[in-house]
Amino acid sequence: MQRRGALFGMPGGSGGRKMAAGDIGELLVPHMPTIRVPRSGDRVYKNECAFSYDSPNSEGGLYVCMNTFLAFGREHVERHFRKTGQSVYMHLKRHVRETLRFDFSYDYFHGRGYCQVTVLKINPKEKSTPSRYCQLIATVEDLDTDDDLNSDDYEYEDEAKLVIFPDHYEIALPNIEELPALVTIACDAVLSSKSPYRKQDPDTWENELPVSKYANNLAQLDNGVRIPPSGWKCARCDLRENLWLNLTDGSVLCGKWFFDSSGGNGHALEHYRDVGYPLAVKLGTITPDGADVYSFQEEEPVLDPHLAKHLAHFGIDMLHMHGTENGLRDNDIKPRVSEWEVIQETGTKLKPMYGPGYTGLQNLGNSCYLSSVMQAVFSIPEFQRAYVGNLPRIFDYSPLDPTQDFNTQMTKLGHGLLSGQYSKPPVKSELIEQVMKEEHKRNRIGSENPSDVFRFLVEERIQCCQTRKVRYTERVDYLMQLPVAMEAATNKDELIAYELTRREAEANRRPLPELVRAKIPFSACLQAFSEPENVDDFWSSALQAKSAGVNPVVETVRTSRFASFPEYLVVQIKKFTFGLDWVPKKFDVSIDMPDLLDINHLRAKGLQPGEEELPDISPPIVIPDDSKASDIDESSVMQLAEMGFPLEACRKAVYFTGNMGAEVAFNWIIVHMEEPDFAEPLTMPGYGGAASAVFGATGLDNQPPEEIVAIITSMGFHRNQAIQALRATNNNLERALDWIFSHPEFEEDSDFVIEMENNANANIISEAKPEGPRVKDGSGMYELFAFISHMGTSTMSGHYVCHIKKEGRWVIYNDHKVCASERPPKDLGYMYFYRRIPS
Repeated sequence: MQRRGALFGMPGGSGGRKMAAGDIGELLVPHMPTIRVPRSGDRVYKNECAFSYDSPNSEGGLYVCMNTFLAFGREHVERHFRKTGQSVYMHLKRHVRETLRFDFSYDYFHGRGYCQVTVLKINPKEKSTPSRYCQLIATVEDLDTDDDLNSDDYEYEDEAKLVIFPDHYEIALPNIEELPALVTIACDAVLSSKSPYRKQDPDTWENELPVSKYANNLAQLDNGVRIPPSGWKCARCDLRENLWLNLTDGSVLCGKWFFDSSGGNGHALEHYRDVGYPLAVKLGTITPDGADVYSFQEEEPVLDPHLAKHLAHFGIDMLHMHGTENGLRDNDIKPRVSEWEVIQETGTKLKPMYGPGYTGLQNLGNSCYLSSVMQAVFSIPEFQRAYVGNLPRIFDYSPLDPTQDFNTQMTKLGHGLLSGQYSKPPVKSELIEQVMKEEHKRNRIGSENPSDVFRFLVEERIQCCQTRKVRYTERVDYLMQLPVAMEAATNKDELIAYELTRREAEANRRPLPELVRAKIPFSACLQAFSEPENVDDFWSSALQAKSAGVNPVVETVRTSRFASFPEYLVVQIKKFTFGLDWVPKKFDVSIDMPDLLDINHLRAKGLQPGEEELPDISPPIVIPDDSKASDIDESSVMQLAEMGFPLEACRKAVYFTGNMGAEVAFNWIIVHMEEPDFAEPLTMPGYGGAASAVFGATGLDNQPPEEIVAIITSMGFHRNQAIQALRATNNNLERALDWIFSHPEFEEDSDFVIEMENNANANIISEAKPEGPRVKDGSGMYELFAFISHMGTSTMSGHYVCHIKKEGRWVIYNDHKVCASERPPKDLGYMYFYRRIPS
């Protein structure tokens, strides 16, 4: 098929009222203030409706608002007109037809310049001139609708016209003689605009990083340091996130505090100031394509062209991250192909399925995992009711730009999958993928969040092995992570023989033997999940000391049980791990996942008779022996002073935020700059003053110091979160921040309280306790109804598909292809979905 440009003024249309030539200008006069020419930053949606998957190919075409540049199908354009009052829309319609083509063309002058005319179709039975079946190739980019019409038997013609609501007056385009110049320019700009999806491609926004001047001759110490693939911790504090590896001496230290929740105490920067080693790489970002490298001397992110060599100095094999243990890639390992064949049921004649609930999703290049999850999620009645069942209300109360609203796009996706209207062609998930990337807040539909069906409480029992005392806590979780019990494989002899044969074949460059996959009993994985595990760095309140690492004598074990069972249980098999050489590995195993799952024996029982609880004592607060002015980070003070703030205010900001950097101190200034003593000199508290004023060493039942509450809220957290975190950590600022990040479920409860604060007395609400975790407890008997499988050797490559049991039979969802499954590979899945069996 050959793509063509826009055909203007084609007869047929959508049945609107045609305008006489003399009335066009007069008709548009009252609407001229609302017609805009797209600017460089505007997104012009001319390919897909904001509320549905209608496109110019759809029967009713697509209406593009000439003010907001949002697009709407015929069923939804009236809603936008009623909500906004915008009356002028460009109607786009693509006419697809079967055709026979002749390969000749000629130039034609049509008033605006020369353009090519191509004969599209000639019926041998008609004696007509070629011009009757011609299409003008205009100077605009054609509609980017991703047609799935690749046969030479099809051609299409594009039609554009202006439609004025509510009377549906139509103005054929182009109409340069009668349209005002502004309208003509706006129409041309809309038609020639690029797809907004291309603009949002993250690759187009990446800045070009400079190559560090220290990379070529970077000194690396031969100190014997080797970095393990996991278990990192800052060498100067207890942080285990936002860690940076210095490429000269191999020290692992924490970074600065940023507002993307990557906390740190700035020890990596302090280390640079002490020793002058300039380059560091962020742990957790290392891939075969590179990593996040920062130059302290150059004060910016940089490129290190010798990064692989610099990492190898510390035992990190970066260049083979894609490889397996034998260094081969996915497509070089023939036994791996069988996994693709088995999971996709290759070689079996699968019957395609269409209709409601049997609609596929087009692969956008890296969207197969999202597509698989969405197919499984929208097979759950609670999600169907929450989104599709509330479709009229959600659409009617959507924001002015529904393309950026999570609830609207989830409803649109759910309707597209469940209605059956878009089985041919399949649905595209571009908007929902973009909205999910930008979505940071949890969303509620009415008073209930459909994701609550996955929500359950986990009881954690921690026991100090020396004193035998215990502590019980509860946390919220959404999935059950099962370890792979490789030691329990039932075919160990076959695995050993296969490994020997494989290594011999590789050494002699012979074809690899047929793959032998480890067979793991599900019961062994469940047993591994329920067994106690050691806890590092646990502070025992009974011994007033930390566990292993500080005091090896103190040992602590943790056991997890279900305090409640969810309506739907998601089980993730922990197939992905790292080897000691940093090569990511996938356990290629077969686990006999049950159709019926009983986990009632994992029900939590709470404190048992004879057990003694650990004392409810917080770890000691470390207070400097001498709180002098020299303890203040003067570099942060000067950064703030250079912005024009009073010097004493800058000193107070840095001091009261615990020397956590200029970014945090700046937010303290913004919060406190209206206070009368804002620029007064800092009064350094003594030992007792520091304990109460700065660290807030008061009882748990007291109101936390307002000064510390303000520090936390200045970082973007809710006041209710700050108060709860400080109460839970004895008003310790650093521990309170850790508490907030380790209790994400409390953010949702804080949102609830804030909604109440908007409608009630704030003083009363501040004393009210937040609502408890939303869980739906019941029986621990489940049945399997869906599973997601991964094909490939690591998370950085491969493909995902989904199998769902519908109407008593299994169905495979492989991107846009939906077929009845003949042999669902339930033993090779990665994520399994179970529903509770009513008791």
